[in-house]
Amino acid sequence: MAEAQLYAKVANKHRGRSTSALLEPLLAKGFPAHIAQKALVATGQKTIEDAVKWLHSHCNDPSLDDPIPQEYALYLCPTGRLHSRLQDFWKESKRQCGKNRAHEVFPHITLCDFFTCEDQKVELLYDILKRVGDSFSQSFPPSISLTLHASPSYLGFFIDDSQANVLKRFAAAFSSEASALADCHVKPSLKQFHLTLAHRFYPHHQKTLEQLAKCINPGEPCQWVAALYSRDMRFVYYQRLRALFQYKPQNIDELMINAGDLIYVDPAQQSDVSEGWVIGTSHRTGCRGFLPENYTERAHEADTWVKHREYVFDTASRSFPKEPNVKLNGEAHNLGVSRSVTNVLPLQNAALRRAVLVMRHGERVDQVFGKSWLQQCLTADGKYYRADLNFPSSLPRQKDSMKQFECDPPLSCCGIFQSRLIGEALLDQEVTVSYVYSSPALRCVQTAQHVLQGLKLNHKVRIRVEPGLFEWTKWEASRAIPNFMTVAELVEASYSIDTSYRAHFPLSSLVPSESYEDYVSRSSAVIKQITSACPNKGKGVILIVGHGSSLASLTRVLAGLPSRDSGDFAQMVRKIPSLGMCFCEEQKEENKWQMVNPPVKTLTHGANAAFDWRNTILED
Repeated sequence: MAEAQLYAKVANKHRGRSTSALLEPLLAKGFPAHIAQKALVATGQKTIEDAVKWLHSHCNDPSLDDPIPQEYALYLCPTGRLHSRLQDFWKESKRQCGKNRAHEVFPHITLCDFFTCEDQKVELLYDILKRVGDSFSQSFPPSISLTLHASPSYLGFFIDDSQANVLKRFAAAFSSEASALADCHVKPSLKQFHLTLAHRFYPHHQKTLEQLAKCINPGEPCQWVAALYSRDMRFVYYQRLRALFQYKPQNIDELMINAGDLIYVDPAQQSDVSEGWVIGTSHRTGCRGFLPENYTERAHEADTWVKHREYVFDTASRSFPKEPNVKLNGEAHNLGVSRSVTNVLPLQNAALRRAVLVMRHGERVDQVFGKSWLQQCLTADGKYYRADLNFPSSLPRQKDSMKQFECDPPLSCCGIFQSRLIGEALLDQEVTVSYVYSSPALRCVQTAQHVLQGLKLNHKVRIRVEPGLFEWTKWEASRAIPNFMTVAELVEASYSIDTSYRAHFPLSSLVPSESYEDYVSRSSAVIKQITSACPNKGKGVILIVGHGSSLASLTRVLAGLPSRDSGDFAQMVRKIPSLGMCFCEEQKEENKWQMVNPPVKTLTHGANAAFDWRNTILED
């Protein structure tokens, strides 16, 4: 329905021919006029080479003929040393407080918010920007006074009223001419002019963000630039991913990606996608398909925008204040010499008492071979054999039949290797693990065991099996609690189990198909009981091996963050790979926990499909 509205919006518009000097060479190469114009607009109308490259990349783009225009916005952006200081703030605020809405876009003041313009009329916007810029070049403020304003959900610089009035007149002039000459419905910004530093952050981060912002000297030398940007209006509400590695499709419905490619992903379309995969549209090619999620990382919204033209306000001959002040809600703070934000709040050096490392289990065997994996490994008389080298060499003994492993699968051999590798990496970083807790799922116990082996602690630290750490029971395919191996069976199978440990949540307390609220409550209770039960002994780490859901349900409550709603929670869990980790440190002076970077890097690897040499090599 949304796409139909977009088509209706542009279908009856008059489509004229541009006389662009860049367009004629493309027409001479045989490209249709509307497609050539689309390529020029998508590349910012910079060079013929850029447009031809875009056309070749989009040769299989199913939307190439769609008459949907781009959306445009006019921003006032700082350059020079002030821009560098703002970028330092962006980086440090993200490191200390996590990502907030402001990180999606570069530092800017909005002059005219997004509006549509037909492809063949975009050049008129360039001319208008140049003409209006020239008319305001002498009245543009030689420096812009910025006042820091803070609230529980917003932090940013407000513009002095007298200077803001000049900017508003400039925006109104551009809007008026664009509406008249380019047939665009452009609305100049009518709000208080501001430069956002942080938006939609957690209230308990306000103090930290304010302290970082006070280190920005708004009087730093700066040349302001009015810049025209565009974005693809079809993907406004999509997430953006950046490819970390190349992926070559193995099936017809998969997407070819190169390292650095940007992918549009609609969260609403991911519910039926297999675990570890997403379906998205390539910004580079316009093609759509499935791709492995662990080949990507989150990108920013503005990463997919195109910069078209800019007008530089030359104020170099005008003086800057020698002793600039930052005002926080009207209160002046003299800065003198600008300080680096990276020197503020050295939280990493705070006196720490304890740390909690929450880890998802390694690769499980049914993740590779499917739910019927056990059938592939049983002989006619019911004995287990290794049908592929990634199957475990043997299965531990259970008092009941091996069918129980269908609901409680073990790690694959790669999962075992992954777990040991993480343990070795923790050892290299001199991480001291004092306590280990594990979900009762076999894959989690095995992960904990092999991490301890990598740490060379498997004979010193025992695993505490805690049923309260099991995942959200609604996700169990069997709609029943699996028949886990008992502590005695685990000990008999040579797992390093703490037999004296008494679980906070006995197995009998787990309810099939529990509500999301019950799962959140259980997770909150179990993490509080675990941290209370582990005394403060220096900087020892409490290792918790659980499930993908554990990373959010345990750490967010520990850090004092609210739980996500069930829909967002499910989408988030799908993105957590095997051995994904979250790390929380306890701040001694505040008796609070803070999420920080884990002590080791993540583990990323590609798929390796089964190989049949007969069907491949001897195939005609």
